[in-house]
Amino acid sequence: MSRRYDCSDPMERTRGIAEAMSAVRRGELIVLPTDTVYGVGADAFTPPAVTALLEAKGRGREMPPPVLVGSVRAAAALVEDLGIYGQDLIDEFWPGALTLVCRANPSLVWDLGETKGTVAIRMPMHELAVELLKETGPLAVSSANLSGQPAARNAGEAEKMLGDKVSVYLDGGVSGHADPSTIVDLTGSVPRLLRAGAIPEDKIRSVVGVLLTDEDEPAEAPSEPETPKPSLTKDEPPKASDAPAEPAEKPSLIKPPQDD
Repeated sequence: MSRRYDCSDPMERTRGIAEAMSAVRRGELIVLPTDTVYGVGADAFTPPAVTALLEAKGRGREMPPPVLVGSVRAAAALVEDLGIYGQDLIDEFWPGALTLVCRANPSLVWDLGETKGTVAIRMPMHELAVELLKETGPLAVSSANLSGQPAARNAGEAEKMLGDKVSVYLDGGVSGHADPSTIVDLTGSVPRLLRAGAIPEDKIRSVVGVLLTDEDEPAEAPSEPETPKPSLTKDEPPKASDAPAEPAEKPSLIKPPQDD
């Protein structure tokens, strides 16, 4: 049976965080607010919990969830390499609505789905979310909704869709904003914009200089091994800009919904 905690009350917040931590350690699902939308989360290193998360949403392994972290240090431990621009982007935009797709640390034992060696990571700008993440460690987090339905902006909407599939709901009021995070792929030699979002393209470009987009000719893209585009935490009908048609010489990316 699920339990919802009103985190506007200090005592409820303390109890809610403690219960959420316990649920994560038991391999159960929780719902938490972020700076974009509400997310449903599970321990990133407990494969059955990640499977339960995908099943709760009605989603398959071909759409692996991203991972939210509570610190830059935690993010660095999950990736093989941030590349030339990763640290600069983190310094400029984290915590915040920027998701970075990197090569995953090959020494980690986890199973997020069909990632083909990549991981999408983000540190949200939300006090409650970060407080929880610092206690639980990295969480696999997808939007708190059934696949194909609008992402929940409050705990009540999430509970209507997910019900008792989730053990703990942390009610932090209305989420920050409805815009999805901007996604930048750092697995190639040149950063690529996978999805426009809350952080404008020109601000990303001001940090990295060259930023490939859907409009670039195939010859301009670096040749890379096939890698998937991970799914993110906000389910909405995909827009044209959300699902780039990748030519053969670009990384092969799984078409995701607008997940943050």
